[in-house]
Amino acid sequence: MSAQKLNAATEYENFREMVYGSALKFAKKTAFQIKIGNGHYKYVTYSQFKEDYRALGTHFLNARLQGKRIAVIGKNSYPWVLHYLCAATVGAAVAIDRELSPEDMRDFIASAGCSAICADAEILERLKPLVGSGLLLLSLQRNLPAMPVNDRRIDRLPVREEDMSVLIFTSGTSGHSKGVCLSQKNICANIFSTSRIVKVTSRDKTLSILPLHHTYECTLNCLLILSRGACIAYADSLNAIRRNILEYHPTILVVVPALLELVDKRLQATIIKGCPEKYRSSFENFSISEALGKLPVYLRMIIRHKVKKALGGKIHTCIVGAADLSPDVVEDFLALGIRPLQGYGLTECAPLLAGNNDFYFNPSSTGVAVPGVELKIDHPNAAGVGEILAKGDNIMLGYYNDPEATAGAFRNGYFCTGDLGCLDKDGFLYIKGRMKNVIVTANGKNIYPEELEARLLEKKSISEALILSGNSRQGETCVKAKIFPNFDNIAGILGHLPTKEEIYANIKSIIDDVNNKMPGYKHIRMFEVLEKEFEKTTTRKILRYGRNLA
Repeated sequence: MSAQKLNAATEYENFREMVYGSALKFAKKTAFQIKIGNGHYKYVTYSQFKEDYRALGTHFLNARLQGKRIAVIGKNSYPWVLHYLCAATVGAAVAIDRELSPEDMRDFIASAGCSAICADAEILERLKPLVGSGLLLLSLQRNLPAMPVNDRRIDRLPVREEDMSVLIFTSGTSGHSKGVCLSQKNICANIFSTSRIVKVTSRDKTLSILPLHHTYECTLNCLLILSRGACIAYADSLNAIRRNILEYHPTILVVVPALLELVDKRLQATIIKGCPEKYRSSFENFSISEALGKLPVYLRMIIRHKVKKALGGKIHTCIVGAADLSPDVVEDFLALGIRPLQGYGLTECAPLLAGNNDFYFNPSSTGVAVPGVELKIDHPNAAGVGEILAKGDNIMLGYYNDPEATAGAFRNGYFCTGDLGCLDKDGFLYIKGRMKNVIVTANGKNIYPEELEARLLEKKSISEALILSGNSRQGETCVKAKIFPNFDNIAGILGHLPTKEEIYANIKSIIDDVNNKMPGYKHIRMFEVLEKEFEKTTTRKILRYGRNLA
């Protein structure tokens, strides 16, 4: 990536430097817009944010938490961010999923050797009987302590780049939990890299939707935003996103593909309802981008304006990650005047490795390597597909208390992602799937489940799909699909509530159509229609273990 094609950005060495730097540059700008009642808000300036950080950090020092591990558990909120940053500065922040059972939370807290728990009040109540009396319990909702006069110990506290400041337990979709150890250098390097290719200014505002205990949300939709002087507001819930978008008018959203695909389908349905009858069939039979291309210019402009208004009126960029996004959805949002920047990363990489950006964009790709990251393909096959390896300052220190797993995660100085992909001549990365998900046929052919899942999900009658290995009647390995239908769409096609037989016939016709466009060894030979949706992670990825595979 050429030096001319980069945005200007400030490089911070640690979180404290970032908080103080933003307070100096954006003192009176709003860092957080916090709802305190119906139609009433509290606005936290960058100057106040610095003072709160200093006061809470000093309180942690007074509580003898220097060098200790501190669990942070709760809903997305200003107090969560504050406690996370102070915990990482004074000792190490252990970010734990608030959706876990109290027993699982306790196990992670014990495994990490935490000395304190900072959590929402209701979570603390559930944990109290389980964790004993040896831990300091702090409610995220309590009033912040007063800052002692002239106490500046937090300002002088050393933050070493080789020290673990953040510990995240991640199981992904496979169910095997690992503790990822990140330094502030890892995360700050990723913030700097992203700032140089995706322009965020102090005029921007984001709506925080995804769980903050994930590095994807925490780095890209919190710390990056705060490093640029922009504003953060918080969604009330997943069900309130549409209302919150109209309430806060964000300019940037950080989302997962499932959410963007849902919005895409709803926008298409809304456009069909409001479109003049003579053009309605275009939106019924084609994607939004294709249908818009068939409209007169004036009508195209009206539809774009209405869609923008329905999305708060100011949104210009969606950062999309955590799974594959259909190029058709990318094209739809581009046609509506909104940039969907798809990226690729892992928790171990703090998280971003590659992404579409202000300078390099390809709807079919997950983007190019971010500045400071080197990507290469290990042992590519004839099609150029192999394991994606990465090197950069954002790569983790290692796995917590697991030197064997850490050693196995690196090869000749490169981090082994476990993902399969290829690079084109322009450096664009294409993800093919997880190595452990690949289905190998009897004649040695490789089948990537994610490719077939994407083809199935292009069909409006399918809400969710999972491709896995099955056994044919002859005992050979074959492709099996588990499908959760879009019952409303099938009912709309038929004009009545469908029977089981009609649903099965509809899904079979889709599978036949997909098979007709694929080589024989990739054909879906078996399929199962589900009555309930799949179990998922908190970032809406389908779990590839447990009930989903039963």
